[in-house]
Amino acid sequence: MTTAAAPRWTVNLSILFTELPLLDRPAAAAAAGFTAAELWWPFDDDPSPADSDVAALRRAFTDAGIRLSGLNLLDDLGRGERGTLSDPAQTDRFRANLPVAVGLAEELGCTALNALYGNRVPGLDPADQDELALENLALAARAAHDIGAVLLVEALNAHESPRYPLVSARAAVAVVDRVNEVTGLGNARFLCDVYHLSRMGEDPLAVVDAHADRIGHVQIADVPGRNQPGTGSLDLPALLDRLAAHGYPGLIGLEYRPTGPSAASLDWLPRGERADRREALR
Repeated sequence: MTTAAAPRWTVNLSILFTELPLLDRPAAAAAAGFTAAELWWPFDDDPSPADSDVAALRRAFTDAGIRLSGLNLLDDLGRGERGTLSDPAQTDRFRANLPVAVGLAEELGCTALNALYGNRVPGLDPADQDELALENLALAARAAHDIGAVLLVEALNAHESPRYPLVSARAAVAVVDRVNEVTGLGNARFLCDVYHLSRMGEDPLAVVDAHADRIGHVQIADVPGRNQPGTGSLDLPALLDRLAAHGYPGLIGLEYRPTGPSAASLDWLPRGERADRREALR
């Protein structure tokens, strides 16, 4: 009898350990037992931060022995946006960011780049935005392929992101398929964020069943509060079983807002299970 592989975890340092300055968070994640962490774009709305700032972040990860497992391309979340790649006014910024993000990803062993699709812009034809998005996603997929990484496309929920057009698994997977068709590389993948899908009324288990072959990353938070597992309706054991049944080999990102201190919010996950033994740097 074969035994399913244990889940592999990564922690999002843009939403957890925010009690600390950004450069202190990789060490905090390591102290909590993790060996992998992911980030939203960590330099606010600056697509091309100073070399010294990038070097400081790189040093924070390497000194802590933490691998950067996932990184958002320029997302403009601080501006209330949800990515830049479908807005013609932001194309230059997006394309300036691409080599910076890819360079940082390559240096820190990151194998997943998340390209948020971007909000609808009033007055612009959605079809024109979709055409631009496909062009920019193809550029990003090729750049990711050059460093052995996948490009992720994510669905968000309309309650928190009312102008974001990809609000279902089917919509995000359709974009993934179009990117792969255009590039022929096959490295575009669906980011299955269970929180966002659940907020839209989708059954995470059904999503996994329908799209397991397209899933490149999974992120979790409980529903409806986006807090740690055990605070809402998320059936995490069933989700993990379903992912294992489909042979999902990737990481599961903790992307939740902790109730109380971040370290205490991790009590549901035994410390001995937090390290990614396949990809630990130390």
